[in-house]
Amino acid sequence: MRTLLLLATAGLAAATLAACSGETQSGTPGAAPAEDAKIAVAANDTECKVAAGEVTAGTSTFAITNNGTKVTEFYVYAPGDRVMGEVENIVPGLTRDVIVELPPGAYEAACKPGMVGNGIRSALKVSGTAQPLSADAELAAATAGYQRYVKSQSDTLLVKTQEFVDAVKAADIDRAKELYPVARTYWERIEPVAEIFGDLDPAIDAREADLEPGQEWTGFHRIEKDLWIKKDVSADGPVADKLMTDVRTIVDRANSAKLSPVQLANGAKGLLDEVATGKITGEEDIWSHTDLWDFDANLEGSKAAVQALRPVLEQRSPDLVKTLDDKFAAAEAALGAHRQGDGWKLHNELSEAELKTLSDAINALAEPISKIAAVIAG
Repeated sequence: MRTLLLLATAGLAAATLAACSGETQSGTPGAAPAEDAKIAVAANDTECKVAAGEVTAGTSTFAITNNGTKVTEFYVYAPGDRVMGEVENIVPGLTRDVIVELPPGAYEAACKPGMVGNGIRSALKVSGTAQPLSADAELAAATAGYQRYVKSQSDTLLVKTQEFVDAVKAADIDRAKELYPVARTYWERIEPVAEIFGDLDPAIDAREADLEPGQEWTGFHRIEKDLWIKKDVSADGPVADKLMTDVRTIVDRANSAKLSPVQLANGAKGLLDEVATGKITGEEDIWSHTDLWDFDANLEGSKAAVQALRPVLEQRSPDLVKTLDDKFAAAEAALGAHRQGDGWKLHNELSEAELKTLSDAINALAEPISKIAAVIAG
């Protein structure tokens, strides 16, 4: 979701990491990189080497290069596995950046080869002091505005999830199928906030393909499979009740969470990455094929985050705002071509050419959105 103000250790030799930009510094773990450098993270299938084990409070840019054979992710965790910053879907050979705002404290950096498990972790210490970005009145107003959006969406998420759960427990398969993509719409719009709480997100939204050996499968997609494949939800009452409990918990947490402006910017990008690098294949709602409801919700959620930051962006980068407006309009038009009644066509009704057109529009929007975090952090 997602430029750097670090003090250099005297005499630290700079070296570029293969496949990273010339600004990315690598070196001895535990040493802080030079000012305005990026912190290189060398990831592979068995290692996650972070060039600095200690950074200065404020915003830091991590440049993660995947030298392995599996797609990986990178996270910075606060205690309790609260996600401070993340970047997903780093394919082998690719370098991706994420900007993270960190107050003083103890954290963990983690790479997740194969995008599963707890990850390969290392300690990350943040020392010193820094004025938070939210000390800026306009950035504080932006995050407050987005929190109001989260509140409105999460309130409806509770209502629609309860309706879905009631239909499942009544074994009303037709009604539950109708409500499944509707309830998920409100979930997908606020997913950047929901994903901060790493323990609850998989309980609510894990796909069967995401499961590790022995992991209990709960949440939306467990019920989805029973609705469309098993065609029997008579035994799903406990799963439905747990889903409702987990949604209530995450809504409470989401409404009390204080996002940083950088998390807001990274969230806007992360929502589009989910579409362009994963959901476009139909892997999310693999049995119901209701993926376009998710696409639309991700696009709306991303736009809400960007619009909250718009007053600041208009001052700092008006050309970027114009580009964002144009690319949002193009992406909305590309998706809108597949609207059907009050909903959307099923994913398996779209041709490969239509999916590519949609993917291209999302990717074209994601590129300027990826610049927002640096503008905010600057």
